[in-house]
Amino acid sequence: MILVHGRGATAESMLDLAAVFARPDLAYLAPQAAAGTPYPRSWYPQSFLAPFAANEPGLSSALAMLEGLLAQLTAAGIPPERTALAGFSQGACLTLEFAARNPRRYGGVIGFSGGLLGPPGAPQRFLDPLGGQPSGAPGPFAGTPVFLGCSDCDPHVPRERADETAEVLERLGARVDLRIYPAMGHTVVDDEIEAARRILADLAPAT
Repeated sequence: MILVHGRGATAESMLDLAAVFARPDLAYLAPQAAAGTPYPRSWYPQSFLAPFAANEPGLSSALAMLEGLLAQLTAAGIPPERTALAGFSQGACLTLEFAARNPRRYGGVIGFSGGLLGPPGAPQRFLDPLGGQPSGAPGPFAGTPVFLGCSDCDPHVPRERADETAEVLERLGARVDLRIYPAMGHTVVDDEIEAARRILADLAPAT
């Protein structure tokens, strides 16, 4: 399981979250964003709703980092379909964007308080290539389980972007579980942890 931290946070904070999953039989990888300037411990500098150019070169570097981790795991005999990707806040946005740009069968994709990147309407770009796809044809995610949890009043993630993200990933062939929590704020709650545990149970049953 690859765990991606939020803006200003640390890899250690995501490993604390891993402990809550209560699956010590799994291997966890938690990358750390650079601590130096111009955006310390952040994967990209601006809001995830900003134009893409405003978040470069950090965004491209962070996406390449995730691709590199998956390549290392594949080389070690653990393919993407046996790997779950998860992130919180900025880490969730990065994880979801990476998965949408690289759609295939993953063990699972989990976004705590995040959505696809870009200004209004940007997530729809992923659906353009589907124009000629036969109705009912399986999408490139091939049934990947995706969990999206978000507050209805999150100060950083508009409810509309969470809805749009769920729609796009579902049309790309993912099995999406979107849960909007009233007045939750920008955090992770127990119900989200349980949803993540169910994805991990399918990924690798506890021994």
